[in-house]
This record gives sequence, C-alpha cells and structure tokens, in this order.
Amino acid sequence: MSDTVKKILAQLGPFLGLILVIALFAIPEESRDAFLSYHNFRIIFTQTVIVAIGALGMTMIIVSGGIDLSAGSNVAIASVVGALLLNAGLGTASTAGLIVLAGAGIGLCNGAMIAALRLPPFIITLGTMSAIRGFGKGAASNQTVNYPGAPALNDWMTNDPLGYALPIGVWGALALAVATAVVLRRTVFGRHVFALGSNEASARLCGVPTTRTKILIYTIAGGFFGLAGLFQLSRLRQGDPTVALGLELEMIAAAVIGGASLTGGVGTVLGTMIGALIMAVLKNGTQQMGWPTNVQEIIIGFAIIVAVFVDRLRQGKQV
Repeated sequence: MSDTVKKILAQLGPFLGLILVIALFAIPEESRDAFLSYHNFRIIFTQTVIVAIGALGMTMIIVSGGIDLSAGSNVAIASVVGALLLNAGLGTASTAGLIVLAGAGIGLCNGAMIAALRLPPFIITLGTMSAIRGFGKGAASNQTVNYPGAPALNDWMTNDPLGYALPIGVWGALALAVATAVVLRRTVFGRHVFALGSNEASARLCGVPTTRTKILIYTIAGGFFGLAGLFQLSRLRQGDPTVALGLELEMIAAAVIGGASLTGGVGTVLGTMIGALIMAVLKNGTQQMGWPTNVQEIIIGFAIIVAVFVDRLRQGKQV
C-alpha cells in the first residue's frame, strides 16, 4: 500500500466511517425522520460524553503502547464514591474534585505496578479490573447508592441550564479534547508519550524518563476515567457499582476506530472523538430501527474488528 493511501486512510478514515454509519440509518424511511432530527442528535452527543472522555485517556495509553482494561471499573467505582460523598454532605465541586483524584489514584496504582513489576499492562489491568469492581460493590454494600438533591450535578447530562443548546457535559468533553490535543502535540510530555509507544528502548536511550512517563500517563488517564464516572453519576443520578461493564472496550474501540494503533506510537484526539461519536451513532441508530440489544452488540463487535483490520492496513502489515 502506497504512503499516499495510508495517509488518506489515517486522516479521512474516521470521517468516512462517521458518514457511512449516519447514511446507514438515514436512508431507511422508517427511521429517517426520527434519526435526523435535532432532538435525536442532541441525544447522540450527550450519549457520546462518557465514552469520549474515557477514550481520551485510553488514547493516551494506547499511543504510549499500553492498554487499560480497568477503565470501566474505574468509572463504576467513581460513581459510587461520588454518591457516598454527596451523602456525607460534601458539595458538588468538592465531590467532583475528589472523584477525579480517586480515578487518578487508581491510574497511579496501575502505572506503578506496570512499571515496577514489568508485566504487560493487559495482565495488570485485567487483575485491577476485577479488584476495583469488587471494592466498588463492597463500598456500596452491593446495591445502588442514592443521594440527596444535587441539582447542579444533575443538570450536567440532562438539561441545558446555560442556554448553549447542548448539556454542559458535551461542552466539557469538547474542552477536554482540545486540552488533551494541545498536551499531546505541543508539549514535551506529549512527545514523550509518542516516543514511548513508537519504541520504548530507543526512547530510553534518547533520555526519555520512560518509567516516570508511563506512571504519569496512567495517572492522567485514571483521572479521565474518574471524570467519566462523575458524568455517569450525573446521568444516572445514583452510584451503581455494576454499571460500565465492558465500557473499556468501547473506549478502546473509539480510539482504534479513530486511527490509534494498538501497537503504539499513532493516534489523534480528533480521531478518537469521531470514533466515540461513531459508537454512539451505531447504538442510537440500531435503537431507532428497533433492533434488539444482541444485534447492537454484534454490529459494534464487527465495527471493532474492521477498525483493527484497517489499523493493520495503515501500518502496512500483512493481513
């Protein structure tokens, strides 16, 4: 495959995929009017928020050559911690800050174990995925945790109190995406992330503090997962230790569909946001068509397989 074709696939692939899935549900007459309505696209953008925020952290990890399977559990325990803090009388701002710090703490533990034990991130985060979920269930006494009124938090994912046509969560995700893109493309830390994923040994020889960078990447990503849990809490209005099962796979899929390479060293924030939007459109469109949940899961599964196949084509590997 020529370099030109690879470049086109890398830059335009996510946009072409988004156009394709929108067309898929816009063509049938039975779903066209409802699917293409402003109200429905507002729902799609809102549904994208949680996966998009988590996928930003996952993109940073994937670009560095790692993976984090505990992201969904991190989101779940963050929602439980938030509900418990609100029950304890803390305000919305304090609760939000502590939730993000809790998520970052989980990421710090993951990064430290990966760096110290020198085991594959897949193994470490597979273990912490189960452990974190268990801690969340224990903290919640194996039930959902309701909390007293917190109107400011409840409005983030449902209402438009500022009159900006979209919920605060959507604007927050966009702002975070811009900030992440600047960090990855315009800072020394961002260059270290890409160097780590391209070739860790070479990065170390070039003076990149690989251990410290790896720990910092997982810590920042953990904060993103905690923030996604905060918006999950806003959406459900209760802490639930059983939510976000498999959410980490959607985050990974969003990053890969958006152009990130599972081999590391390649990825963009814009591509990830488009990938998250594609996932939301697929879910929403299948619901508009009245397809059962198992069909939705099959379609999303095949979308992930196709994304990985395209990634291999982009990298010029034999398939």
